[in-house]
Amino acid sequence: MKHSLFVLLIFSCFYSTSSQQYHAIFSFGDSLSDAGNLIVNGIPPTLTTARSPYGMTFFGRPTGRCSDGRLIVDFLAQHFGLPLPPPSQARGSNFYRGANFAITGATALDSPFFKARGLLDRIWNTGSLDTQLQWFESLKPSLCSTQQACKDYFGKSLFVVGEFGGNDYNAGLFSGRRMSEVRTYVSQVISSISSGIERLINHGAVDLVVPGVLPIGCFPLYLTLYNSSNKAEYNPRTGCLRRFNLLSFYHNTLLRQELERLQSKHPWTRIMYGDYYTPTMQFVLTPRRYGFSGGILKACCGGEGQGSYNFNLKAKCGEEGVMACSNPSSYVSWDGIHLTEAAYNSIANGWLRGPYADPPILR
Repeated sequence: MKHSLFVLLIFSCFYSTSSQQYHAIFSFGDSLSDAGNLIVNGIPPTLTTARSPYGMTFFGRPTGRCSDGRLIVDFLAQHFGLPLPPPSQARGSNFYRGANFAITGATALDSPFFKARGLLDRIWNTGSLDTQLQWFESLKPSLCSTQQACKDYFGKSLFVVGEFGGNDYNAGLFSGRRMSEVRTYVSQVISSISSGIERLINHGAVDLVVPGVLPIGCFPLYLTLYNSSNKAEYNPRTGCLRRFNLLSFYHNTLLRQELERLQSKHPWTRIMYGDYYTPTMQFVLTPRRYGFSGGILKACCGGEGQGSYNFNLKAKCGEEGVMACSNPSSYVSWDGIHLTEAAYNSIANGWLRGPYADPPILR
């Protein structure tokens, strides 16, 4: 009898499921999280991410997601038995169980920052973090009617705040600004993210996941645009561009420090760092361990370009004649800029259970 009880306890330790639950999930961010906000009012003629083969793996059609299928926020919602959070700007949607405020091209900083530096032409939509928070605040009265009701409702919801920062840095990088100048943006980006987190906490948010940025030096877009004959610019183990990954690492370091400060200031909350950098680097270093066997620094969907990264600005994924690989799940990069559904799935699991979130979402 004692032996049977011992076996039962061991079995339950390995196979028990978490009872943790959320009433809703609210997501903010850029193209790593956009579920279609950019296209709710029509598809811009130059927007390739709203064309086939985007969405081919899960949805069977383009949805406005910049991937072949689901994104991290979609996997998080599914884990908790919630519907995929609909784009917040979509009319007629039910947002009581969640909403996705993210929009492709979003920045942490607002237009005046870029205008003052002559970079405004690189910012091509108005969906900054502040704008997304305004969308959230406009939606709030339809979700809860009293201060206590909002506190109870948002206190049992999961907030995913980001990723933010990538497009802020791209504005400078793609304009040819020196890396030393772009690095000066980082502290202001972190400050903006921090202010956004506090704003949500003031509305009643308790559980917040705040993602860092990707190791952009490992992505076909940057590897193609900044291709160099100088071997010293590349990490010999990964083949990634050092200076771009150092920028990402710097952002993530400052972000984690700020999240620790906010956690101390608001001890009743759970502010979780969502790591994009570490898992992506692990995919590159030991791809087969994670099920990736395609060209690890190559895009699944794209045209031949400079170098061997399957990326060409004149033949982007979604443009006529450009094909996707037949096995996206074996690739890390979908279109040279964004990840595949398989990569997002792996990272989402790491955010839920560890080791890619600090602390993990599941207690």
